[in-house]
Amino acid sequence: MVLFEDDNYVVINKPPFVSSLPERTADKAISIQKLAKEAYDDIQLCHRLDKETSGILLLAKNSEAYRNAAMQFENREIKKEYHAVVNGVHQLEGVSVFLPIATLKDGTAVRIDKMRGKLAETVFVTAKAYHAHTLVRCYPITGRMHQIRVHLQCIEAPIVCDPTYGGESIYLSQLKRKFNLKKNTEELPLIKRVALHAHKLEFQNLDGNNVCFEAPYPKDFEVLVKQLDKFAD
Repeated sequence: MVLFEDDNYVVINKPPFVSSLPERTADKAISIQKLAKEAYDDIQLCHRLDKETSGILLLAKNSEAYRNAAMQFENREIKKEYHAVVNGVHQLEGVSVFLPIATLKDGTAVRIDKMRGKLAETVFVTAKAYHAHTLVRCYPITGRMHQIRVHLQCIEAPIVCDPTYGGESIYLSQLKRKFNLKKNTEELPLIKRVALHAHKLEFQNLDGNNVCFEAPYPKDFEVLVKQLDKFAD
């Protein structure tokens, strides 16, 4: 999982289905924080990713490094790029969604709330449009819970396999014209989670230099994009 490490930071490529922080309802479940603390004495997560979301995660190995990253997150100086496969064909050329977000009472999801919501902004750019889906580059300016997911829903481009925000599953039969399913078998979706990956992170190290890291796609996201590319023509 480790993409980079020095005296101050560890940058990892978080796999899907692993929580950033320990879950209250699953004491024995693996989390990134738990794994990190087993390997390092004084380490903290600088931010978090949803359990299903894969990709780049920054951890600080000391309090000075943590403060440095925390200030940049607070001042919105850290640049983040996510990749999402969404339902529908969309030509997004720097579309900015600027809508406030409020967390639901049970804390499991969010909604747009112009009266009580917190400021949230995301910029979207089409990377590649397919027959019925689109690969989108997402640039969150703020860092609210489920921000990218709900903002994509707002522009009628919900993320594939994200039923919470209107996203439908994607199947090979939707892409391949002559698709034959074996008898007495049920077709499985090409990806079994929200199709969202934290691809890139850029921040200023303690020495004042900007550093940028990219996280390769995990296998499930890579397979999904390859299948979309294969049957694009």
